[in-house]
Amino acid sequence: MSTSPATDIAAAAADPATGEAGFGFYVHVPFCVSRCGYCDFNTYTASELGAGVSRDTYAAIVRSEIRAAAAQFTQRSGVNQGHSDTPPKVDTVFFGGGTPTLLSAADLASILAEIDSEFGLAAGYEATTEANPESVDADYLAQLHDGGFTRVSIGMQSTASHVLKVLDREHSPQKALNAVAYAHKAGFEHVSLDLIYGTPGEKAADFADSLAAAVDTGVDHVSAYALIVEDGTALARRIRSGQVPQPSDDVAADRYLAAEAALSAAGFSWYEVSNWAKNDTARCRHNLLYWDGGHWWGAGPGAHSHLPGVRWWNHKHPSTYGTALAQDLPVAGHELLTPEDRYLERVLLLTRLASGLPLAELRPEGRAAAERVAAEGLAELHDDRLVLTLRGRLLADAVVRDLTA
Repeated sequence: MSTSPATDIAAAAADPATGEAGFGFYVHVPFCVSRCGYCDFNTYTASELGAGVSRDTYAAIVRSEIRAAAAQFTQRSGVNQGHSDTPPKVDTVFFGGGTPTLLSAADLASILAEIDSEFGLAAGYEATTEANPESVDADYLAQLHDGGFTRVSIGMQSTASHVLKVLDREHSPQKALNAVAYAHKAGFEHVSLDLIYGTPGEKAADFADSLAAAVDTGVDHVSAYALIVEDGTALARRIRSGQVPQPSDDVAADRYLAAEAALSAAGFSWYEVSNWAKNDTARCRHNLLYWDGGHWWGAGPGAHSHLPGVRWWNHKHPSTYGTALAQDLPVAGHELLTPEDRYLERVLLLTRLASGLPLAELRPEGRAAAERVAAEGLAELHDDRLVLTLRGRLLADAVVRDLTA
């Protein structure tokens, strides 16, 4: 039975399984210049932050959470005498938001350096930051590279100005292309572009142009996501009032097929339903850590963490987060994962990967469902694994429901 977040987190930190499948850090930076109409992430503009919260002091606050996190591991020998009392080495770090690059490059580098100091970055580590095109220039990206970052993910979304307008994106199409060029010039070997498809008003030709532009930049990774209309967003209100039409599932499916065709023709291969890479080294190792069942610590307001058997999340508002952190870990809530939770999540995540779901992971009824899914042409069974077909990727959620029913 769960006792308290502190007790459960300490027990998970003492679990010998911690880090066996990889260990990562997620750092949430909640600042945005303005709120995009489709976004429901935990982000705040300057007018929403309130007193006592500042970008200037944010890096120092996050560094204090990193030290508090490390203390959970250095104290764990008191919980488990047979376990090392040193934190696991960090294989991957991912800065998301919000707009992480609204902080100075020096601030981001200082947070990465704190992780290295307290935990140690593993040899060959990956460190990624998301970046909005309008928030970076050549000098900024050069500083990031010099500060230890190995990868940058740029939110292009579209090269059609009218699509960006519907999404309330601040940048021009050219700024996204410039940002990629700056990243390459700075020395980043791995650069990713994010695309969104199915935006109301987007034509097939608009998305084709976005794909072609992404390929032409020379990036080695592309993520493409269907637009999802989240309750409570400005876009949801505009759709409800009839200002813009509801996105079409059929159009989204057509766009996905277009992405697969264009990216595979350009030498990219899918490795997760929404992600394509030029080669194995170009894959986002941090996201693979999530999908493969690794563990991670999430630092920052609203960040989620996962250690063996327990998941927890921080207070969402930066002010509340900072106040809580001054007293203890800034945990707003937590849950202990049941065997059923773990089973469902493992099937969900592994099914989305090109490497496939080992059939041994499935219960007997799931293995029977796998045969049916394959017979329907949604997956192939080979090497004792279930691997989605292209049609199956379009219906991945339905496949997972069948496998876990």
